[in-house]
Amino acid sequence: MTRALAIVALPIAALAACADAPAPEPYAWDLPRGFQPPRVPADNPMSADKVELGRALFFDPQLSGNGTQSCASCHEPDRAFTDGRARAVGSTGALGRRSSMSLVNVAYSASLTWADPTVVDLEAQALVPMFGAFPVELGLTEDLLVARMRGHYADDFARAFPDDAEPVTVTNVTRAIASYERTLIAASSRFDTRQLAPAEQRGLALFESPRLGCTSCHGGPTFSVATGDRIQMFDTALYDPYPATDRGLADITDLAADIGRFKPPTLRNIALTAPYMHDGSIATLSDVIDHYASGGRAPTSRNRSALLTGFTLSPDEKADLLAFLGALTDQ
Repeated sequence: MTRALAIVALPIAALAACADAPAPEPYAWDLPRGFQPPRVPADNPMSADKVELGRALFFDPQLSGNGTQSCASCHEPDRAFTDGRARAVGSTGALGRRSSMSLVNVAYSASLTWADPTVVDLEAQALVPMFGAFPVELGLTEDLLVARMRGHYADDFARAFPDDAEPVTVTNVTRAIASYERTLIAASSRFDTRQLAPAEQRGLALFESPRLGCTSCHGGPTFSVATGDRIQMFDTALYDPYPATDRGLADITDLAADIGRFKPPTLRNIALTAPYMHDGSIATLSDVIDHYASGGRAPTSRNRSALLTGFTLSPDEKADLLAFLGALTDQ
């Protein structure tokens, strides 16, 4: 009976401690023109303390098993939260299947990663690099992660999650990181400030023209149509056939009609995120334009999007289009 009473008493004491804790400071969105507040899960409301904790965790190599990598190792701010590699490399040296996607405006994405429509919350996505084994990315175990967080961030978790009797949990690690990632909103380029040079203005007109049709996949404020609740994936005719090791959406659905279909990434800060495509197989933006102008380098791909009709550009027009894409870079 004594042992049972002790077990019951613990939550009561914890509740009393929570009652004395200060309420988390609300997060004040500072949104650019044309951007609405992003979707936030009801069980993970934004707060300034949570964002700051998530920021610290994002850059901390303690989030890898061997202490050599952080989230920022594959998502460097100076590269618009990519890593400059064709394919990501994990903390143990394991080579990933795909390139690291930009996290710019990731809060608005309908789905996360290149080709998985089932991962729609940043909290759930954070579990993949931390604990995934095929390939190993950060190479963590839950026990190791929690032990490190208790040793270095106990007070920070208590401030960020004052209502939790035990604030240091794997779930709260993902909640903090996701909260930080939701703040990575970029919309202060020359395009946004309406300071385009003449060549950039001509490039914008080409970008929006029916002749090129770029906005069919890269429209809207984030320059990707795969936002909100619109899960969009396309076969851009990169391969025929696509490698059995990476069939895109078909790896999730096992449907032949989904082979080669991948999510269109944001074009914001695109000049900083080479190499391009899901596997980094196109080195430069100039080569990307050539790829689409030709209708894809594998035009016989069975699921090739009907949007890839090809087009012709003069050298001057191509230079203007490249100038506009460069004008989507901000700080």
